Amino acid sequence: MGNAANTQFAVGVHAMTLLAALPESKQSSEVLAGSIGSNPVHVRRVMAHLREAGLVESRPGVGGGWRVLRDPDEVTLAEVWRAVRGDARVLGVHGTNPDCAVGRRMQLEMAAIDERAVRALERELEKTTLAKLVEDSKAAEQHLARPLPA
Repeated sequence: MGNAANTQFAVGVHAMTLLAALPESKQSSEVLAGSIGSNPVHVRRVMAHLREAGLVESRPGVGGGWRVLRDPDEVTLAEVWRAVRGDARVLGVHGTNPDCAVGRRMQLEMAAIDERAVRALERELEKTTLAKLVEDSKAAEQHLARPLPA
């Protein structure tokens, strides 16, 4: 998966985890961007993919913002990945000269390998839900909030 797709996935997972941890309130793109360490425009672009996939909704204006639409126990990282990845490949397969027999054959082989890698990645991402990430992040917050032993 290319750098842009990796970044979008990371932004999507971070935003979805934050929203799932705060289900009673809507979060603005600015708040999400501040937490992620990104800019609001980039966050809105990623969130638009998540909205199209039916994972989040947004309301403009005062009191508006983003919120998760589904139970975090039911949303897997695979769904977030599919929503933000678009047609990005996992492998960095490049275009070749169409007159090159080696290049044409290599493209076919690499496309097949890429497809298998996508399926394997999705199977792995299916194992983790948003709820699990929220649980882990809350545990980490509590651990960090504890005073160090003397």
